Amino acid sequence: MSQKRNPPTQGLLLPYSSVHPFSLIPLSSRSSVQSLLKSLLDPLQPFFSPLKSRIRIPGATAVRFDQTASEVEGICRPLWGLACLLAGGGSYHGTELWIEGIKNGVDPDGPEFWSYPLDNDQRMVEMCPLGFALAVVPGIWEGIGEKGRRDLENWLGNSINEKNMPNTNWLWFRVFANLGLKKNGGKFSQERLDADIEHLETFYRGDGWSNDGPEGIHQMDYYSSSFAIHFLQLVYSNLAGKDEPARAAEFKKRAQMAALDLAHYYDEQGRSIPFGRSVGYRFAMVSFWGALAYADVELPAPLTWGMVKGIVLRHLRWWQTQHDMWSPSGTLTVGYSYPNMYMAENYNSPGSPYWACLAFICLAVPETHPFWTSKEEDHWSVIPRVKALKQPGHIMSNLGGHCMLLSSGQACSYPMKGTHAKYGCFAYSSAYAYSVPPGLFTLEQYALASQLGLSDDGGEYWKTRRLSTSAMEEREGSPVLVSIWAPFVDVQIKTYLIPPKEETPNWHLRVHHILAGREVMTADGSFAICNEREEDGRYLGLYDAAKGEGTQPKLIGNYDLLTPEAWAPGRRGAFAVSKKAGAVGIRALEDGAAGGKERMANLVNADPNSNLVESRTTIPTLQGTIKKGEKVWYVTAVYAKPPPANGKKGARKDLDGWDKLPEIPKWLKDEISKSSGSGSKL
Repeated sequence: MSQKRNPPTQGLLLPYSSVHPFSLIPLSSRSSVQSLLKSLLDPLQPFFSPLKSRIRIPGATAVRFDQTASEVEGICRPLWGLACLLAGGGSYHGTELWIEGIKNGVDPDGPEFWSYPLDNDQRMVEMCPLGFALAVVPGIWEGIGEKGRRDLENWLGNSINEKNMPNTNWLWFRVFANLGLKKNGGKFSQERLDADIEHLETFYRGDGWSNDGPEGIHQMDYYSSSFAIHFLQLVYSNLAGKDEPARAAEFKKRAQMAALDLAHYYDEQGRSIPFGRSVGYRFAMVSFWGALAYADVELPAPLTWGMVKGIVLRHLRWWQTQHDMWSPSGTLTVGYSYPNMYMAENYNSPGSPYWACLAFICLAVPETHPFWTSKEEDHWSVIPRVKALKQPGHIMSNLGGHCMLLSSGQACSYPMKGTHAKYGCFAYSSAYAYSVPPGLFTLEQYALASQLGLSDDGGEYWKTRRLSTSAMEEREGSPVLVSIWAPFVDVQIKTYLIPPKEETPNWHLRVHHILAGREVMTADGSFAICNEREEDGRYLGLYDAAKGEGTQPKLIGNYDLLTPEAWAPGRRGAFAVSKKAGAVGIRALEDGAAGGKERMANLVNADPNSNLVESRTTIPTLQGTIKKGEKVWYVTAVYAKPPPANGKKGARKDLDGWDKLPEIPKWLKDEISKSSGSGSKL
């Protein structure tokens, strides 16, 4: 069906070098966060369909579902923010557009009917914000009229209750569809609501954490906390707690436990650690913290409401500095810090990023709540700098100027695009985001930041860690992550991940014991870093100590990799220093690989747009070759030192820890020694 649409020239149309209104709002009070939300909603208005039931957000990209569902995303996802604003007593001049759009969207005889969902239909996801909005904003149910209410009951309740759904966090979406109807006296299924929650309980693993799926899946990312499960448990506790006090108390108890873990994902500057899928939802990463206040959870010691408020507002302020995430019309783009389809999942439509509006659950919190009345505080003054998280299989660290997680190697339940980068990296950082492959030919396209790649064809195609078995161990009083994985059927790898120590805060260790049943090339990458000179924006040159910028050895580019000055001995290593991003590097600590062959270090000039935050990056990398039948120990030290949080450029010492190498632990030396000459099993 062809529809006449408002011309996009009525949008915001940001001119060159202008700043989005989102970035111009000083954040401190509840009213300032209300204004921040409105700066997100305003640019959507020119893109409503004639009957207001859909929003076609700029960006003609296809997804795995139909165009109508994509445009239903466009109108429903912003409801997370609008409903929270209205529920908290705020107002918005465009509210009637959404009410009119809902009425016309559910009208089966109307020209803009959303259509009933099929099994596993994307429309089911968008029923969740609609159900929430119905539950907290009575004006919607009243405003759509008697016929609209009957149509909504059929579209929202009857259709979803009869269909199959993915065995994931999606089940919560059906819960909220029924809850929204229940709150307004509409037709709903209590039996289906209860059955879905009972099944969702099987996802719970302990210590406050739930998997995004049933037993056998190890996937605990932001869906386990802010994007879906914990967030919706807490919202449900508020809305249904009086009727189900025991269930509400259990959900709050889990949130208390998880809060002490999740606090480790946000650094002092407000950055969260990008990890897993759907990070294009951006500031939704902090919605868990606003939901704590919405559910009026009693915070676990030593956290305070001032600390929770600080996590949320610092995070939003950091996103205010990301000026490239907007379209010229002022709408959010698919991407992270800039538009990026390489990192997108096949379900990311132009409307998809507006799941970010979950972050505004804090606006539904009364202004008298201590979340709003408390002074902002820094939670890092009271929580440990290194902590092992049993359930997600992470070792968290905040030493050396950034938050970092060492990962056991989770895996999405299906092999989505870039899944090895989103879950299989060894380390994820709040200062150095992960990279995804924009192509699948040579290291430049694979962009193996914080990954070990192996190639058996001379370096054209590379395989990395995706599926693994893992364990959290304690060695000499410190946590260590151990994972076993096989990039090829006859190549076995046992990887140890060892967090930084106070005396060498900028280094962590990755140790790989490799048994090669075929000849393989190896490439062990550090974090990716901005590859732009401050003075002219060109690629980094050879390191200049006076300027405090550059690489060692020389960054040659993609086409002259045999140039001698592009390589250095592995023990000398490779590093890159950027005025914008600090320094990263990598060094080999082993005495030599099999046959006494030392790995060599170079700078991989990653293809543009592979990194989530920096569009041009380089990756210091160690490379080597293992012959068929050889057993090799690689001991890799990875350096990372972001610039100071105050932004001062003078007296920077980005490399002052580069020559202070971390010690190889005695237990590891003993393990290496014992394995010499032993059998082939790890």
